[in-house]
Amino acid sequence: MRSTIKDVATAAGVSVKTVSRVLNKERYVRPDTRLRVERAVEALNFRPSIAARTLGGRRSFQVALLCDNPNPYFVYAMQEGVRARCAVENVRMIAQPYSMAGDDLLDLVGRLIDETRPDGLILTPPITDCLPVLEFLTEQQMPFVRISPGTNLALSSSVFIDNKGAAHAMTAKLIAMGHRRIAFIVGDSGYASSNQRFTGYVEALNEAGVGLDLELVRQGRFDFRSGAQAAAELLSLPRPPTAIFAGSDDMAAGALATAHDRGIVVPDDLSIAGFDDSDVASIVWPPLTTVRQPMRDLAYAAADLLFKLGDGVERRELPFELILRQSAAPPRPAEDS
Repeated sequence: MRSTIKDVATAAGVSVKTVSRVLNKERYVRPDTRLRVERAVEALNFRPSIAARTLGGRRSFQVALLCDNPNPYFVYAMQEGVRARCAVENVRMIAQPYSMAGDDLLDLVGRLIDETRPDGLILTPPITDCLPVLEFLTEQQMPFVRISPGTNLALSSSVFIDNKGAAHAMTAKLIAMGHRRIAFIVGDSGYASSNQRFTGYVEALNEAGVGLDLELVRQGRFDFRSGAQAAAELLSLPRPPTAIFAGSDDMAAGALATAHDRGIVVPDDLSIAGFDDSDVASIVWPPLTTVRQPMRDLAYAAADLLFKLGDGVERRELPFELILRQSAAPPRPAEDS
């Protein structure tokens, strides 16, 4: 039979109220008492009922994660990170996909709040910068934390990486390899990170004295197809690039496929780099040199901030990492680089 909170109280030799205070991580519980309760919970494999906890107070013990992203790896990583942090608090995660293009976005978010009464929300890009949603949540006095926002930074707590610095570092790495004609495929214009990464690319070129050549810039949408199309255009130039840096791994994988179709050997004839270090980066051949964005850790940190929200706004930056694999190498010495 499933253990009850009364069983835990009896085993620990405390009152049911004390057990409840420990489960809710309230302060002013003696350390030895807290330890006895935690040991009893573990020994009895006790799992508190969300319904029962909700009846005991105003909290719903639920957190909602709002997503609108075509990349399944991104969405899965977000869910995994938030779910892991929620598990520590014995809180349920509600993952809700929405379309930014829909006219009923605010109505759907309002219904979610009315029907589930979450204790807070976590917003992922591009919803993280959707002004109508931000204004609505503020008016509703609904706690929320944003992942990788690009606007209204003082509005709420948030977690992020230095997208501009990461793109700068990858571009500088390609320059250090000897590349000068470095193309860039920009991500979806609806994401703040797209412009941040493009800015980092441009600044690295300028600092190295290479300069920006708009002929080598193409607009993408963070997906495989747009990366493949952009690469087809770039590789058809009279003087094609010796390296392509894509603003996401999916677009880089598309560029890689185009190169394969044209008989271009990567990295001997063309270097390709991506951004994210998603699963696709290590599945394609050759594996992608890329920027590792700790997506699961970003989501975990966002949930952590939500549970610790105070009066102030906290911006928590997580580190990125350059992952060097076989898709990038110095250009051929005989070629104009």
